[in-house]
Amino acid sequence: MKPMRTERLILRNWEDRDRELFHRVNSDERVMEFFPFRRDRAAADAKMDEFRAWVDEDGYGFAATEIAATGECIGFVGLLDTDHVPSLPTGTIEIGWRLAPEFWGKGYVTEAAEAWLTYGFETLGLGEIVSFAVAENHRSTAVMKRLGMTADPSADFDHPGIPDSHPALKRHVLYRLSRSDWQARKKAAG
Repeated sequence: MKPMRTERLILRNWEDRDRELFHRVNSDERVMEFFPFRRDRAAADAKMDEFRAWVDEDGYGFAATEIAATGECIGFVGLLDTDHVPSLPTGTIEIGWRLAPEFWGKGYVTEAAEAWLTYGFETLGLGEIVSFAVAENHRSTAVMKRLGMTADPSADFDHPGIPDSHPALKRHVLYRLSRSDWQARKKAAG
């Protein structure tokens, strides 16, 4: 992917220098509160390599997010195919994120996500972008709302990747944003 720049951030593909941060984010109890697993270093390295390959192949994915002024990687924000969610139609694209806790509450996810929405709607020509999270993950659903996404309770689902041993994490809420709603919101703000 060609790196994208926002006011404070650079959205780019993963580099080897990001491995420590990627592992930390994927093993931190606060970050992974709504996930049934924590990744050890080997599993985190393998997942980062998978993310890097997706970004190389598709030109988008869960891409590294760094602070432009310092070059410090803070986590990831990006777009991803939802082929792993059988209840969603093939070709559905989600927007998702995960940041190290010390970078929460600074508006970084919203800033990066706005750039990815622009890329998805303008460059990829998507008609809709979705996002989903465990129903109790109020931090993530608050970001979805800030992005102008709307809850679609009729499309909430039990995530197939969550084992039955974690019933409190299975139910996911789904939020949607259509290109026309995104354009109207952008026009009203501009």
